[in-house]
Amino acid sequence: MQSPCSPAPIPRISAGGGRISLISYGSTAVFSELASTYPLKLLAPRITRHGVAVVYLLTYGGGLVGGDQVELTVAVDSQTVLVLLSQGSTKVFKVRPGQRLASARPNPNPLPTSSKATMQNMTFTVSAGGALLLLPDPVTCFRSASYNQTQTFQLSKGASIVALDWLTSGRMSMGEEWAFSRYYSANEVWVEGKRVAKDVMLLDEEPLGNSIGKVPVRTMGDRLAPYSCYAMVILYGPLAEGTISYLVTQYDQISIFKTKAPADLVWSLSLMTSSQGAMIRLAGKETETVKRWLGEALVGLQDTVGGDVYQKAFQ
Repeated sequence: MQSPCSPAPIPRISAGGGRISLISYGSTAVFSELASTYPLKLLAPRITRHGVAVVYLLTYGGGLVGGDQVELTVAVDSQTVLVLLSQGSTKVFKVRPGQRLASARPNPNPLPTSSKATMQNMTFTVSAGGALLLLPDPVTCFRSASYNQTQTFQLSKGASIVALDWLTSGRMSMGEEWAFSRYYSANEVWVEGKRVAKDVMLLDEEPLGNSIGKVPVRTMGDRLAPYSCYAMVILYGPLAEGTISYLVTQYDQISIFKTKAPADLVWSLSLMTSSQGAMIRLAGKETETVKRWLGEALVGLQDTVGGDVYQKAFQ
């Protein structure tokens, strides 16, 4: 029998699960919980910036395989800043038969297809005065891979987030350009229980029998050409106000005119109705072009997290 004075048992983490809880201890940000199970791995290096913590989201073997299910929950306390990074792109390998350890738990929402998709669900809770910077490398889906991702941000009033969600066309050096089976990514932002933003991106191949009349079915590559990298950034809260103001100024200076060839990079800016947030969408012919643009556009965050941490996100 458990003693009344004994600490509450830590809930068990299912395969592919992870939990991060960041709290404030004086002027220092400390983890009250940092736990994960295969294939997810969390690495938190020591940094000298007060009130700021960094966690790398890693996977064993350098990627995820069809059938893997990752479930991550993150809580950020007031007066703390959490920066989530990755080491290299999140690789999604092609679907393989059989059941893996990370997909052993029952799936409440099975896909209506014969093949298994890689699932990644992340829930973030940020308290007032806290901030979350989600700045991973892009997702890269290999040939025939199927990937589904949902990211939900629950914010208190006065909380801030900068969330980057992007993907590449695949392993171009191997001739795999937009050769995956399916890509689905959904992002939702809730503030005090009210949804203020939602973005969904779905990419899949059209069945060959879906042609209309003499109009041939266009491949995914045809529809997305000439760009090989697409990105979306959500900015919200006090921490993002300076960056949003800068981007509004830059966007207002854009002139629209006809060109003989598509630009190397295009971008758009949409302000949220709450007037406290914005959403950036961009596409580039090269991943490095997109990364360079993001590094310059979000450079204002460097004052909060420090130059060393910021450079790791866009180096």
